[in-house]
Amino acid sequence: MTEESGSAEPHRIEPARLRASDTDREQVAQQLHRAMGDGRITVSELEERLGIVYAAKTLGELEPVLTDIPGAVSPASAAQPPAAQPSPRAPESRVGGTPGSATSIAIMSGTDRKGSWVVPRQHNSFAFWGGVEIDLREARFAEREVTITAVAIMAGIDVIVPDDVHVRVTGIGVMGAFERVDKKDPRPEDEVPEGAPVVTVNGLAFWAGVEVRRMPRKKKVEGRDNRRLE
Repeated sequence: MTEESGSAEPHRIEPARLRASDTDREQVAQQLHRAMGDGRITVSELEERLGIVYAAKTLGELEPVLTDIPGAVSPASAAQPPAAQPSPRAPESRVGGTPGSATSIAIMSGTDRKGSWVVPRQHNSFAFWGGVEIDLREARFAEREVTITAVAIMAGIDVIVPDDVHVRVTGIGVMGAFERVDKKDPRPEDEVPEGAPVVTVNGLAFWAGVEVRRMPRKKKVEGRDNRRLE
């Protein structure tokens, strides 16, 4: 018989089995007093429950006296470990925030939408004898799924999507091109992390071009004059 090498994970005790402190008992007692003051329990019920509270040895023994009181928080619930938060670099951490501008318009001119901004659920882009560039590499997304509707007439619209989000291209080209192009060695689509944002680009290119490019995210290089590599 062989032994497995490596250290074992420390045993985790269920919060309900942890020993109750005087502070835990007092917090529950205060909630019971408020419940009695609100008319939720009677004086006799308060006395009965306080007897249970001050005799309790574990956090689990404090829970039953609060189960029928709205808004009450048991010490066992408060002792639950916090939910794991996504890494700041994880794609899902980029979802949320106040939506930015819902439009990008260029008429015989040029418009850029780039840098740190929050893409709304629906963003509309229109270009006529002009050009629009929408760069999502440093953007956040108001919701996990967003749509960019791009309409170009004798113009050009470029949409740059980082390669750690999903992208769908469903636009139509009429005497023009509405296409997706993967450039600079982006990761394969099937390697995009689960839970990553989804960007749908639809619309129309008439005598024009709409190009959706998947590219690696920009990264700062420290100690090299703060240059950026793509």
